[in-house]
Amino acid sequence: MRIEGTLAKWNDDRGFGFIAPTPGGSEIFVHISVFPRDGHRPTIGERLTFEIETDSAGKKRAKNLRCPGRPTVRSVRQSVSRRHTEKPSLLGRVIPLVVVVSLAFYGYSEFSRRVTPQTAVSAQSIDSPITSFRCDGRTHCSQMTSCAEATFFLRNCPNVQMDGNHDGVPCEQQWCD
Repeated sequence: MRIEGTLAKWNDDRGFGFIAPTPGGSEIFVHISVFPRDGHRPTIGERLTFEIETDSAGKKRAKNLRCPGRPTVRSVRQSVSRRHTEKPSLLGRVIPLVVVVSLAFYGYSEFSRRVTPQTAVSAQSIDSPITSFRCDGRTHCSQMTSCAEATFFLRNCPNVQMDGNHDGVPCEQQWCD
């Protein structure tokens, strides 16, 4: 049976006090552990509802205590633990998957678009029709056999040293006059 009362005495250092029941009678012992864990400390004169139990020594004490004057706020710990136990809905699982797949597709299409034109430009930079020349590590005019070959190497191969005056014409003294 629930009884109403007010907190008559409270020792905050030791964490206990006494409740004066509204119907009258002797004061009932109350411990801090039976108060709601809502962040509010007990205050003298606070209205309470409770049930009475008798301990092993025959003394009465309050249990199942409620504080009707306090705002009911669900604790942060309870709301966080509930969020972790609830499974996400189907929509909550599908939307992130769609976002990841869309980003991957966009990234791949941008990569493909940028790689393809570069290969096309390098194929167009060869002025001569199909040639049998290929970059094979030769870098000097003395290693060439014709002006066309030296021109091919100058335009298409890295680290060649065939254009001393940087005018775009390779091997001017040997092959290309």
